[in-house]
Amino acid sequence: MLIDLHVKNFALIDNCEIEFSQGLNILTGETGAGKSIIIDSVNAALGARASKDVIRNETDPATIELLFSIEDDSVRDLLKGMDIPCDDEIIISRKIGKQGSVSKINGETVTAAQVKRVAEHLIDIHGQHEHQSLLSSGKHLEILDKYGESEIAPVRKKVGDAYREYTQCRKALEECAMDPEQRKREISFLEYEIKEIEDAKLREGEDESLEADYKRLSNLEKITETLGEVYVLTALARGERSALDSIGEAFRRMESVARYDEKLESLLENLGTIESLTSDFNRELSAYISDNEFDEGVFNDLTARLDLINNLKSKFGKTIQDIGKSLEERKSRLEELTHIEDHIKELEEKKAEAEKVLDRECLKLSKIRKEKALVLSNAIKEALSDLNFLQVEFEISFREAPVSAKGRDEVVFMISTNPGEPVKELSGVASGGELSRIMLAIKTILAGSDEIPTLIFDEIDAGISGRTAQKVSEKLSLVGRNHQVICITHLPQIASMADAHYLIEKHVEGSSTISEINLLDEEGSIKELARMLGGAEITETTLANAKEMKEMAHLVLTEQ
Repeated sequence: MLIDLHVKNFALIDNCEIEFSQGLNILTGETGAGKSIIIDSVNAALGARASKDVIRNETDPATIELLFSIEDDSVRDLLKGMDIPCDDEIIISRKIGKQGSVSKINGETVTAAQVKRVAEHLIDIHGQHEHQSLLSSGKHLEILDKYGESEIAPVRKKVGDAYREYTQCRKALEECAMDPEQRKREISFLEYEIKEIEDAKLREGEDESLEADYKRLSNLEKITETLGEVYVLTALARGERSALDSIGEAFRRMESVARYDEKLESLLENLGTIESLTSDFNRELSAYISDNEFDEGVFNDLTARLDLINNLKSKFGKTIQDIGKSLEERKSRLEELTHIEDHIKELEEKKAEAEKVLDRECLKLSKIRKEKALVLSNAIKEALSDLNFLQVEFEISFREAPVSAKGRDEVVFMISTNPGEPVKELSGVASGGELSRIMLAIKTILAGSDEIPTLIFDEIDAGISGRTAQKVSEKLSLVGRNHQVICITHLPQIASMADAHYLIEKHVEGSSTISEINLLDEEGSIKELARMLGGAEITETTLANAKEMKEMAHLVLTEQ
């Protein structure tokens, strides 16, 4: 559930915070007061595109912050998979500045795609013109699949897998359809590349060892010069005595007095270790200098080998292991081309089997869809009756479409709103107001079958009035029994059903226009209903009508 919305420096909003309630939350206000800006800000926070023009004061960024309560373990699992900490609440925020925007979930920076993935589990927003999507049959299939998701989704996944296998086989067969000369040229080139790699006789880890030797030999002169200086410092005589001689003499002198104090034994032992280590170091250093004389022939051979390996890396992969994989791929491709007829036969058999599986899964998918379509069409018809479609017929028609990862079904919503008239495609007969009500009916049905806790409707009342508006208000209120509903409306019939009523007002401060949102008490709600009923001048009659409308709404709510 959306608990809190905080918007700052966004369009007409300077700084506002709204604490939403459970049930039906209604937002009203004069035309142009900024009602839709609230929805725009929520959309922006949830990853929608937002122009820099929304920044109100150019010196500060626009910020939107949404606080949700988490009621579904799937959201926690999703956040856990993103390494985002969470408990019982989640904060989604977005900051929009002149240089770009940053989105965060519980303080962790995320991408817009990640925000949208999380938002799908939290909120469903029906924008002002979303009902126009009902004119597309692709949307009809999406609605049906969403309604029967638990049974349809597993089979649809199998269809998608089978379709990918089928298209891969078909593509591979198309690639095999080359002329003999082209195939001959590719075989020759593959043989050349295979020979080039095999002749190199590469060994795993060889490149790393060669690089180390090259680094050493390239710097051998500097190494030898420096080690010679070290040897002089540690072993050669300075004057009459060497460093090692001095340590030996020190050891003998300390040994002569150590027997007089046990505490000196440990110091004597340490000095003996130093003498031994110095002697070993000098011996090993001398041996290293003697064994590491520069051999130009060895260096040239090493350089040539490294050049060969790096040349192969530039062609076939970044590592010797990658080169080995490239070799196997080329051998496999050469085998295919050398025995192209056998390969084509194998691909045709795989394609036929994939097509068989695809046909079988498509039939299963169609069967389940048609079963769910009967249930959904009856549910939509009933919901439309509740929304004042008195003589409505509604059907879901199926047509065969070219096969895809979604199957072979094209789904079309068919409707008749007049007695005696046959059903026709929704896109050809429904008005804007009817489409809005149909979408509301569908949303309420889907809301009953999914776990999304919050639904937002932006002016779902477009093109309706009177008794129809009353029916819509009752439907929204009913949905609000099991979901949090946030609705922007111009109609008093809908506003009267509010569990929480918010007024959006626009006023001028200095040279700036600002929108503010306030939660209304019972008296304030009645006054706003009176304004919606009667216009700018509120009379005793409109107040009485508003109060009666509110009382009737309470009665309806009690009966639900």
